[in-house]
Amino acid sequence: MSEIKTRFRTIDGLSVRYAESDGSHDHEALLLSPWPESLYAYDATWSRLARHARLIAVDLPGFGHSQLREDLLSPKAMGDFIVRIADEFGLAAPHVVGPDIGTSAVLFAAARHPERFRSVVVGTGGAAVPLQLGSPLHDWVHAEDLTPYRSIDPKVIVNVAVGKIEGYELPETVLEDYLASYTGLRFVEQMRYVRAYPTELPQLGELLPTIETPVQIINGLKDPVVPVANAEYLHERLPGSRLDIIDGGHFIWEEAADEYAGIVTDWWQRH
Repeated sequence: MSEIKTRFRTIDGLSVRYAESDGSHDHEALLLSPWPESLYAYDATWSRLARHARLIAVDLPGFGHSQLREDLLSPKAMGDFIVRIADEFGLAAPHVVGPDIGTSAVLFAAARHPERFRSVVVGTGGAAVPLQLGSPLHDWVHAEDLTPYRSIDPKVIVNVAVGKIEGYELPETVLEDYLASYTGLRFVEQMRYVRAYPTELPQLGELLPTIETPVQIINGLKDPVVPVANAEYLHERLPGSRLDIIDGGHFIWEEAADEYAGIVTDWWQRH
């Protein structure tokens, strides 16, 4: 039985799904959903992270079970909305954890809203310029025609993706939530977010040296979707950043939950 209990809140007219940990803490953390999963991606680390901070986990607009709005499906626009989410929940200076698609969005937010976050944890998300993406993300970003994807059952895509998780068996309730998050043409619509990478990642690259917020980068050594080169690119350009490479694939928050949580909480304690 998962400790994560979800609710919905309307933010800027959108229905956004979230979960909040029990107990009180001096520090707060905003956890953002990866793709093609949901906020239940933190199920394996929830109890450990919750011992160190009040947690607010959120399905980003258009992902998980949160309502989609087309104008938010790009890293830059999503970055501004992340700040709006923090404001809505009264998070004055939270730590932010944004793996996968959250990486570029959180870094845009940190660049455009200095001192808004206490610290940032990112990784396993496209960042490098020129783009260095593995399969199938490279194909999703560069496909000239999305028609073939419209005929594929999105549950097949999700099953194939999470089927590559090694050393960890997803609880049935978590897998069911992932599958329920991506129905109909929702997955194809979400592809617009990563298809903004060729335009927006170069813009982000110019901003990276200006980010003063402490940034922890975590990547899987054997990540076939987002190669380590993306994490190294960020580490070279972000002042005061730290890079940790975990011996795992893409879904390191589940494959190596204890190590991932340990790196995150150690980072929180340092900042």
